[in-house]
Amino acid sequence: MNTASGMPHSRPASERSRLHPFVVSGGDASPRDQRDLMERPFFSLAKAKRTVPILYEAGDVRVEVLGMPEHGMATIWDADVLIWAASQIVEAENLGLTTSRFLRFTPYQLLSGIGRQTGARDYGLLKAALARLQSTVVATTIRNGQNWRRQQFSWITEWEICASQTGRAAGVEIVIPEWFYRGVIDRSLVLAIDPAYFRLTGGIERWLYRVARKHAGRQQAGWAFEIAHLHRKSGSLARVADFACDIRRIVARQSLPGYRLGIEREGARELLRILPADLSTDPVDSHVDGIGTSGVGTIGTSGVPLSGLQACKPQLSLWPETAIPALNLSNLESNSYVDGTGRLADNGRDPSVSRRQGCGGGP
Repeated sequence: MNTASGMPHSRPASERSRLHPFVVSGGDASPRDQRDLMERPFFSLAKAKRTVPILYEAGDVRVEVLGMPEHGMATIWDADVLIWAASQIVEAENLGLTTSRFLRFTPYQLLSGIGRQTGARDYGLLKAALARLQSTVVATTIRNGQNWRRQQFSWITEWEICASQTGRAAGVEIVIPEWFYRGVIDRSLVLAIDPAYFRLTGGIERWLYRVARKHAGRQQAGWAFEIAHLHRKSGSLARVADFACDIRRIVARQSLPGYRLGIEREGARELLRILPADLSTDPVDSHVDGIGTSGVGTIGTSGVPLSGLQACKPQLSLWPETAIPALNLSNLESNSYVDGTGRLADNGRDPSVSRRQGCGGGP
């Protein structure tokens, strides 16, 4: 077997030599996502290479993400690799099997599990995704106790693709970081997601589904967000106006599986309301954040210069785009938001009063 490694040749002793491998024997596992990754800006939402860092702060939670110039920051499509890994680990734990941060699997298992094609081009895209996941540096205080303490890691510590004599990828080995692995084996920190998520082609669209699943869940009253607040949470480099335009287009398409969306106005404030519409996805755990919104006054981004990326333009996928066969009419919204004083205000009226805004609308 020949090997094509994602690790520099000068890298010190491999973690794989100290870890027992978890060999993925199947591939069919209900998709699960890690809760901490579902609402905070850990990934670039655009296909274009991003090296501008993400700096996000909310209360005692801080997230910093740095992309290296050679590869750029890991994208939300690259995150499919982590979702698939989490799904396999949870499935194995359910069966009483021993898991590990060191995973062995075939490219076919991964690609087919996330709804991708399995041709030579797709294997090349997988290799590029693994390189971005390894080169992206993340520092966060999430799950690090009451005192401000930062933990730093990359999404993949090591990776290697093994090739046959013909050059075809035959096997993959990856090592995921301890922070992510602990967040997967803790069942309260994992949620099931709809398999249709992998068919969503827009970066903001994918991110918004994860926010909806995390916050609205299956709560009958759903959840409400101010658009400007969502923009800060996303880490997007697009202008707020362009981001709002993209949100309105997602509302018009109603493309989020299991949710239905609506736009409302409260004076100068524009709100996105999210309500569960299809309760077919079984949760891994029953815990859902309390009714309300997650907005706090201290949430912010780095204030770096705005990018030329426009949220109103279609987001390109790292992977070949797969057309959604039919609109999934899913998702409205809910109950409260943070008013101008920073206090929670009741916003739980009938979602039928929602008014959609076109891209030309809004303040």
